Amino acid sequence: MGTPRQGFLVAIADRLDALATGVGRVVAYFTVATVAICFLNVYLRYAVGIGFVWLQESYVWTHVAAIMFGSSYALSQGAFVRVDPFYSRMSERGKAWVDLFGTIVFLGPFVWMMGYSGWSFFLASWKMDERSAYESGLPAIYLLKGTLLIFVALVALQGCAILCRCVLALAGHGRRATNSASAESF
Repeated sequence: MGTPRQGFLVAIADRLDALATGVGRVVAYFTVATVAICFLNVYLRYAVGIGFVWLQESYVWTHVAAIMFGSSYALSQGAFVRVDPFYSRMSERGKAWVDLFGTIVFLGPFVWMMGYSGWSFFLASWKMDERSAYESGLPAIYLLKGTLLIFVALVALQGCAILCRCVLALAGHGRRATNSASAESF
């Protein structure tokens, strides 16, 4: 078994990983929607001769949502760039140190900077009730810009899951793999 602290860290990491996996499943539909809307837009424009600005903008919105929301899932699956020839040869403890260092030194400041600048980016858009530059375009551009804040929150939460797993590994309680098995069933 483990100590209550270990159980607590495992529970937090598991719940955060489950959140990332759930968001990843939803993002899969955004990706399908992006392709379908883009196809419809191209078909209408070139086969029928009809173009809608709102339709063209909507597949940009679904694409942005897929990227912003899917980043936490990608992080939970270890899908970001890493120097694998070195990392893959490390012990579990060595990997935990690299992940701990990378999360604190690189991911932490990145998330803080994105949140800090993203908030003013979103707030300015919201205050002016920003909408598309085209009359027939989509309203409420601040919602699109707000996806940056959701990105920050989701990636920060996944960073917390990584930190929990690193602490467990460094304390000698093993290193549970991330949800890589769930990626295959996706």
